[in-house]
Formats: sequence, structure tokens, C-alpha cells
Amino acid sequence: MKDYKFIDLFAGIGGFRIALESVGAKCVFSSEINKYSCATYEANFGDFPDGDITRILAKDIPEHDILCAGFPCQPFSQASVPKYRSMGLKLGFEHETQGTLFHDICRILKYHKPKAFILENVKHLKGHDGGNT
Repeated sequence: MKDYKFIDLFAGIGGFRIALESVGAKCVFSSEINKYSCATYEANFGDFPDGDITRILAKDIPEHDILCAGFPCQPFSQASVPKYRSMGLKLGFEHETQGTLFHDICRILKYHKPKAFILENVKHLKGHDGGNT
């Protein structure tokens, strides 16, 4: 993986980056909005992530071989769905903020067509909404 380039979306504190850099891949772009996560990411890697991915054009993201995304998964997750329901929150793609971020991943994948992508493991993503998700 030495020559592979990747992007780190919804980067958090850099879990995907640690894994991919450990096998020689190079991070060419990162995005995160949480200020505390950004500060930790910068402390860990010397690189402050770009901000809100919904405001970043796909053409402004460097070419890459792998897209990594730890997107907010609560509206899809088996662990969170009952809580969201009890609070009257919308689920899946209907959630106004967290549910729509998946579309930004798709937007970037469609534009760049990387060789691979890695998404956060979300129990129940495949089965959400009767398998329609």
C-alpha cells in the first residue's frame, strides 16, 4: 500500500489514518467539524482537518485511491435507532443532519471514483429500513 493515497472524512481523532499510515499509505486530505477532534488530530498528525464536508466541493479534494469515512451513523445504527425513535427524531436518510452526510460520501465517490472505500462499521446499516438503505 506504499503508493496509495487516501482521504479521511469525518476523521475524528484519526483512527483510519493510523491504520492506513501503518501500512504505508499517505493521507492527502482530511475533514472534521468537531473542534476538539480537530485539535487532537492536529496534535497526532501535524495536520488540521478541513471543516464541514458539505461545504467542500469534490473537485477541491485531491485525487486519492481510498476514501475513508467515519460518518455519523446514529440514525442508522441498531444501538441508536430505539433512542432516536423515543425522542421523536427522524431515522436514516430522513435525519436532517446526520442522515444526509452519507450523500456527501456518495458525491465524492462518484466524482473521484477511488479504487476502494472504507466506511465505519455500523451494525444494522445493511438491514436499516428493511434493507433499502
